[in-house]
Amino acid sequence: MKKYLVIPLCFVIINCSAQNGWKNLFDGKTLNGWKSLAGAATFTVENGEIVGTTASNTGNTFLATEKEYGDFVLEVDVKLESPKGNSGVQTRSHYDAAAKKGNGLVYGRQVEVDPSNRKWSGGIYDEGRRLWLYPLTLNPAAQNAYKADDYNHIKIECIGREMKTWFNGVPAAYLVDTIDQKGFIALQVHAVGSSDQVGKRVWFKNIRIKTSGIKPTPFQPGTFVVNYVPNTLTAYEKQNSWRLLFDGKTSNGWMSFKKTPFPTKGWEIKNGTINVIESEGKEAANGGDIVTKEQFSAFDLSFEFKLTPGANSGVKYFVTLSENNSGSAIGLEYQVLDDSLHPDAKLGRNGNRTLSSLYDLIPSNKPAATIRPIGAWNTGRIIVYPNNHVEHFLNGIKVLEYERGSKEYRDLVAISKYNVWKIFGEAPAGYILLQDHGNAVSYRSIKIKAL
Repeated sequence: MKKYLVIPLCFVIINCSAQNGWKNLFDGKTLNGWKSLAGAATFTVENGEIVGTTASNTGNTFLATEKEYGDFVLEVDVKLESPKGNSGVQTRSHYDAAAKKGNGLVYGRQVEVDPSNRKWSGGIYDEGRRLWLYPLTLNPAAQNAYKADDYNHIKIECIGREMKTWFNGVPAAYLVDTIDQKGFIALQVHAVGSSDQVGKRVWFKNIRIKTSGIKPTPFQPGTFVVNYVPNTLTAYEKQNSWRLLFDGKTSNGWMSFKKTPFPTKGWEIKNGTINVIESEGKEAANGGDIVTKEQFSAFDLSFEFKLTPGANSGVKYFVTLSENNSGSAIGLEYQVLDDSLHPDAKLGRNGNRTLSSLYDLIPSNKPAATIRPIGAWNTGRIIVYPNNHVEHFLNGIKVLEYERGSKEYRDLVAISKYNVWKIFGEAPAGYILLQDHGNAVSYRSIKIKAL
């Protein structure tokens, strides 16, 4: 009679997991290896799951690993009891025990779990520091991945400077950052603002990590990458037809708006930035505007800018250089402005001359938290689709949209400063322009993709 060796299924699964390099971060019974930080919400173990419960009068609370991690792939399942709730998973994060009057502050990149109508689950938020890095307005295709009243599977990949997220298998966010190459992982119970949200639960299970033998997972084509490494493109961006308009070192690809070589004064290229030199706010009186040597029609343009106090500048598009204007060249303008100190913010109609607005035509709708402080880098983005639909973004948030050439657009032009130019802003193609408004403003990481 033949004898057979019976191997328990549980052993096979565990052995297979070990061979694949995965390690459970939660043993299903205790919180060994974890510690609670910052707030006063509670974490318990029930039925093989970690249960976080909201509490009143406390800030965000985190259950953090005692160990720090550098490169890894992390998977976790999360379920929220309340449709008004919020949670997240911290990666490569840190803790300042002395912050907030000794109550402590967790800071670092967080993958969002968001059941609200804005649908940003899978986006990346910089907890306690820079706020939103990758809101899902940058990837609308991922905004319907969240499942209410059910477990949601999160996959996070951190390799080198790159961070990618998947939410219920849907590619969500792609970030390239310059800070935090190592830190702890943490589970968040968000602070609650109303008494009816006290005592609501968040469940976490199937928490596992892989730290060796990991390779980047391919991302779906066409996803926008937030890349904070100045003047660089990832291999993925290059594969998706992005290219730099400024190489960080030279004026190659740029010229004076007077169709002459790059200005010999009024601009400088230094430390990876292209800078307008201060000239007491005198518009186009020093170096004058600069424009690309190429013209563009439908495109996706992204750029970083840094303002000094009270500064004014702008990024213009569909510039034709045919108007023979005495000041700045004419074109559709993404306003770059210190709204708090420059008087232009109070002119125009309904704020249509404020930061990220379509200058003198359409005001931007931006939450205060969208704007980064003067002296910090902000990211602007302009998308012009082949059908002439146009969108402006500020730090990943869509702040306005319009249809170039529509009746509504032409009605706005008719009551603006541009009404003296026939068919303003409707050229089939044009130059991209950086404005010299006489204030110190810096630009970098200017990249474009033809659509």
